[in-house]
Amino acid sequence: MDSTPKVKQRFDYIDQFRGLIGVLMLLGHSSYYFNAIWKQLDPFDPIVPSWGQFALRYMGYLCAPGFLMMAGAMVWWSYQQRVLKGTSHWTARWHLIQRGLFLVFVQITWVNSSWGGFKAFQPGHLGIIATIGISMILLSLIISARWYVRLLIAAAILIIHPFLITIPYNTEIIWQEVLMETFITAGEFNKYPVLPWFALHILGSVMATGWIYLWKTDKKRIIMGLVIGASALVLAIIVRMGRGYGNIFSFSEFGSFSFFFDQKYPPSLFHNLWFFGLVVLGVTAFIAIGKVAPKMLTFLSIPGKVPLFFYAVHLAILGIFVNRMDFFYREGGVLASLIGLAVMLVIMLPLCKWFYGVKLRSKNYFIRMI
Repeated sequence: MDSTPKVKQRFDYIDQFRGLIGVLMLLGHSSYYFNAIWKQLDPFDPIVPSWGQFALRYMGYLCAPGFLMMAGAMVWWSYQQRVLKGTSHWTARWHLIQRGLFLVFVQITWVNSSWGGFKAFQPGHLGIIATIGISMILLSLIISARWYVRLLIAAAILIIHPFLITIPYNTEIIWQEVLMETFITAGEFNKYPVLPWFALHILGSVMATGWIYLWKTDKKRIIMGLVIGASALVLAIIVRMGRGYGNIFSFSEFGSFSFFFDQKYPPSLFHNLWFFGLVVLGVTAFIAIGKVAPKMLTFLSIPGKVPLFFYAVHLAILGIFVNRMDFFYREGGVLASLIGLAVMLVIMLPLCKWFYGVKLRSKNYFIRMI
């Protein structure tokens, strides 16, 4: 186990970065509900027709890696804190397992149905929240390992995954579809297979060991973040330029839409290396900003402290009022998506601030889990 000193209970740069990820996710969902491009755009097809639509969609590509890595960071911190307070290793793990199971429950009971405004109950598939939950359960089994052991496990998964996605399976045979799409590849049952995202979840726990414990000063955190993030980007470019192993889609030339838009469903090795680097650099930037302008990003902590509530509630509101009530559903473009983002932030920020207060005061098991 990594022995962690007694430090503050919240880390502003992590809360703020989680808030940024939540806002970018809201932008992506606003586009999904208001943007007419989704009438013909295939989620599995990364190519888009213009720079505006490219920027709108590409910003959302940071969300899943960011969510998985920040969740992994908090899993490590939660485990360390519970053990330091005298909780047994098994009890600390059991708390994480319960949290993971709760996330799977939220996915199949709330999130799936909220996309359509609860017109129908749709428990029959998984998604990003369930993938985070399953990853949390798996990470709890290795969370006491040294950071370099966890790093090696994550690296092994990333190296092996490109071979696993070539395994053929029949989507008409339910057990094959469920098994492959839960863990390895993407399809109608699950666009977020656990294995590649679990690797990023592990890497989040590794980075937390550095951010919170190993690197004692912000200067050290910034230097190490720049080195690790930049190295990951360089490695990702090398993989991409190889045009073979670690890529799923081809690209026309360096710097083109297609160069950056390798497949997300499932994520290629290039995708995960690239966005791991961007997440690390993003957190590093937030640490640096916090030193020179500590109040500048405070508003992002509001959704960042209650990310599951922010995700579940904003999705339900959009599903009910835009999809189910057919209010400007997929009638606009980039501007409509941005207006939708602004309106939803006006609604969601006060709600998040209110719920965070409720959560702090409540001893209810389910409220504490949200």
